[in-house]
Amino acid sequence: MSYLPPEELRAQAKQLYIQLKGKQLTNKERMHIPLQDMPSQAPDTRIKNMEEVTCGYSKEQAYVEAMRCLQCKKAPCVAGCPVRIDIPGFIKAITEENFQKAIDIIKKDSLLPAICGRVCPQEVQCQAPCTLGKALKDVEKAVSIGRLERFVADWEREQGKVSVPAVAKSTGKRVAIVGSGPAGITVAADVRRHGHEVVIFEAFHKTGGVMVYGIPEFRLPKAIVQAEVDLLKKMGVTIKTNFLVGRTRNLIKLLKQDGFDAIFIGTGAGLPKFMHIEGENLVGVFSANEYLTRANLMKAYDRERSHTPIFHSRKVAVFGGGNVAMDAARMAQRLGAEVVNVIYRRTEKEMPARAEEVAHAKEEGIVFHLLKNAQRILGDEQGRVKGIECLSYELGEPDDSGRRRPVPIKGSESYVDVDTVIVSIGNDSNPLIKQTTEGLEINKWGNILVDENCKTSLDGVYAGGDIVLGAATVILAMGQGRTAAGAISARLEAR
Repeated sequence: MSYLPPEELRAQAKQLYIQLKGKQLTNKERMHIPLQDMPSQAPDTRIKNMEEVTCGYSKEQAYVEAMRCLQCKKAPCVAGCPVRIDIPGFIKAITEENFQKAIDIIKKDSLLPAICGRVCPQEVQCQAPCTLGKALKDVEKAVSIGRLERFVADWEREQGKVSVPAVAKSTGKRVAIVGSGPAGITVAADVRRHGHEVVIFEAFHKTGGVMVYGIPEFRLPKAIVQAEVDLLKKMGVTIKTNFLVGRTRNLIKLLKQDGFDAIFIGTGAGLPKFMHIEGENLVGVFSANEYLTRANLMKAYDRERSHTPIFHSRKVAVFGGGNVAMDAARMAQRLGAEVVNVIYRRTEKEMPARAEEVAHAKEEGIVFHLLKNAQRILGDEQGRVKGIECLSYELGEPDDSGRRRPVPIKGSESYVDVDTVIVSIGNDSNPLIKQTTEGLEINKWGNILVDENCKTSLDGVYAGGDIVLGAATVILAMGQGRTAAGAISARLEAR
């Protein structure tokens, strides 16, 4: 689909809004309402700035998109949501143009609608089982649930109507949250609502976890994350930054000496994986974690004011096909790279990245090398990256992930001229907490083992998010956070 400026999309929606307003439609008529595309900055403009790429729906676009919902009784979309938001309920409120009611419905189950509406992979979660998408035989034509969620969350903030959740009378119980990412924020809010004292311990100097250090400003503005953190503070949650649990203080001391009645571990999965190929120690090779943390958390992109250095690249190769790979590739371009290549050993169909992120990357001129993988990184006499040698692949039988296994083709070597390599093939869990906490059970990948209530092998200690799941999504982390918060509150209220 060719790019259309926001003003054209909004004008089209306004005409449809006038035609549809107040009408009682049959399901067949709803199925003929066109999907509302998300307005965005023009590709040649957005690659030169760090501002958010997508502009958000207008009121008319939100109304038209909401009118596409069939309001089916079984609501399979709810089952596809990890925190089980009443999706038909909030969408119906939008068709009534009661945006306050819509956001109130969402916030019964999610504290982070502005964030989830932007970065969650709705196409493989709530939108995947959408009845409309199935009827049209195209999941991409399902109701745009995430865009509607973002619209009402942004409306609430822009209207200055964000309310502080009610907090119950103090119970005298204390809960420590390790990590301020989506899982930790969710637990903190839910536990605090029950009247328990909550203290968040964050290793970095800023709160928000992966939402701050990992996801770029152009995809998730940091002011939105900060607004959610500020809401926690207004609820009475205490946040201690530059506090590395396992070094500054270990879990056992927090639990037995500092008076906490329960602990939640939500430290994420921040230990980058590498490919262990020749040349990974050359100057110019980075993990996506380091690259994005410098650019996002430490704002290295602002070269005039930032004191954090970042590599000046001309030709970049990014290894991987997930959201983090797309973020790294698009960030490299905004930092001045002339050519950015994504090297991925399967086809686009198997890419774990969101379809929207891949589409945006293509619009911005990112070059995709599919069915290829680097087998070595080549360096010059000074030990700097000068290129990569790739091998071509074909797809074989499905592997454990359900995706077809990439099979190398002998004798298919090719060369790509680059001066920078960014490795984005996933993360493992940081071993620090395990190393400093006797009795905490983990699996062979270093993820903390928990039961159905997110309780660990230690009494009073719970865990959730990427530290349990491996690298997952914001909403899945929130889902585990809600489960853990419920179990923690039940435990404390029974004592």
